Amino acid sequence: MSEVLVLVDHVDGAVRKPTYELLTIAKRLGEPSAVFIGAADQAAEVAEKVKKYGAEKVYVVDDAQIKGYLVAPKAEALQQLAEKAQSEGGLAAILIPSSAEGKEVAGRLAIKLESGLITDAVDVQADDRKGPVTTQSVFAGNYTVTAKVTKGTPIITVKPNSATPEEAEGAGTVEEFAATVSDAAKTAQIVASQPRQATGRPELTEAAIVVSGGRGTGGNFEPVEGLADALGGAVGASRAAVDSGWIQHTFQIGQTGKTVSPQLYVATGISGAIQHRAGMQTSKTIVAVNKDEEAPIFELVDFGVVGDLHTVLPAATEEINKRKG
Repeated sequence: MSEVLVLVDHVDGAVRKPTYELLTIAKRLGEPSAVFIGAADQAAEVAEKVKKYGAEKVYVVDDAQIKGYLVAPKAEALQQLAEKAQSEGGLAAILIPSSAEGKEVAGRLAIKLESGLITDAVDVQADDRKGPVTTQSVFAGNYTVTAKVTKGTPIITVKPNSATPEEAEGAGTVEEFAATVSDAAKTAQIVASQPRQATGRPELTEAAIVVSGGRGTGGNFEPVEGLADALGGAVGASRAAVDSGWIQHTFQIGQTGKTVSPQLYVATGISGAIQHRAGMQTSKTIVAVNKDEEAPIFELVDFGVVGDLHTVLPAATEEINKRKG
C-alpha cells in the first residue's frame, strides 16, 4: 500500500489536534506516515501519540539546523522525504495542516515536486480510479466543489475540524531522516520571536466551538467571552468589531481574517455580511443571536434567536454552568 505523508502540527513537541484529523484522513488513502520536524529528544513522545491514530511510520527530521529559518527548509525536507517514499513503495498523497505556514510549505513543495496542489480542503475521500478527491468551499463560500490533482503526487492542505480523529493503533516505527538543506533555503532567518500571551482558550482556527461577537456587542465582549468559556470554546469577532478597535485583528473571522470550521459556531450581534460568512459558513452547526430578525445571518443558521445578546448570552451562560455543576 502506498504511503501518505502527514506533516505533524505541534508546538515544542505537543501534538495538535489537526494532526490526528489528518492521520484519520490518511487511513482512507493509504498507509499513514507522520513527519515530525522538531527536536530529536521529543520524537519518542510524539511517536507514541501519533501511532495511536494510525501512523505506521514516524519520520523524524531534527530541526536543529532548520528552526532558525522560515519555511523553505521544511519544504526541502518534505521534498526529499517524498522522493524517498516514492522510490521505495509509492506515495499516494501528502497532507498538511491548512495554516498560513502549512499552505506556504505546501506551495513550495508543489513546485519542487512538480505536483498539483489543493488548499483549504474540508473533506478528502479515496477514489480507486481518480486518487484522492477533495471537497472545498470556494468564492467566498458561494460554491462547494470537488477537485483532484491531475499531475504528480497530490499535495493537500486540510482545514482544522474537517474530520473526527479516530484512534487506530499503528506500528509507529521511528525512522530518523537527515535532510540536506540548501544555502538558498536559509536566506530568510528568524532574528527574534515572542511567545503569544496565553488566554486559556483553544486556538481559534482549531477550536471545535467558536463564539463570535460583532457590532451588536457595542464594544462589550464580556457576554461573548463568558459563553465561550462556559462552552470551552474560542472567541471570534467580525470585521466591524475589529475596525471599531474593540478587539484585536487576531480574532477576526472572515475573508480578510481567519477561516474557521468548528462543530458549533455562535454568531452574536453579527449581521452576516458575505465577508464574514466566507470565514465561517463551513461550520457544522451555526447559531445566531441578533436583535434584527431581518439580519442576513439568519439565512445561514441552523438555530436563530431574535433578541439582545446582552440578555440572551448571560442567561445561556448561567444555564450551561448550572447544568455543568
